[in-house]
Amino acid sequence: MSFTPALDFAFEIRAEVSDTLHIGHGDGEVTEFTPITGGSVDGPRLRGTVLPGGGDWSSTRGPVCELDARYLIQAEDGSVIDIANRGYYRPKADAPDQFDGDLRVSETGHYYRTSPVFRTDAAAHRWLAETVFVGLARPDGDNAVLIRMYALR
Repeated sequence: MSFTPALDFAFEIRAEVSDTLHIGHGDGEVTEFTPITGGSVDGPRLRGTVLPGGGDWSSTRGPVCELDARYLIQAEDGSVIDIANRGYYRPKADAPDQFDGDLRVSETGHYYRTSPVFRTDAAAHRWLAETVFVGLARPDGDNAVLIRMYALR
């Protein structure tokens, strides 16, 4: 019997960012930090805000950028949720625009995917810490990133 995993849209994070800071470079690698200054969370399973103070550490080797973001979300009910969101951004010539209904969730020519892990002890949001997610990311102007979160069924 064949089984294909399915993804369900849960929410979208709009992470606002400020200017990237150069940390250093080593043997073929550039390391940078991008501060996360705020944002919003909106969707059928979670609504709230992105709290300022987190950030995204990135290491770029050739055309591949490895991302390691850590920040906090505050749900509408006041619960605080920690997110560690790792992923990759790289040019990929054959990557098409991808759509969820009428909404474009990824850009032509770019592979921009994340694998978030959530932590919280809030009973209403415990499902986040017990679910595997996939994030499809895309830039939103110069100062924000949109990450559409899908729960693996």
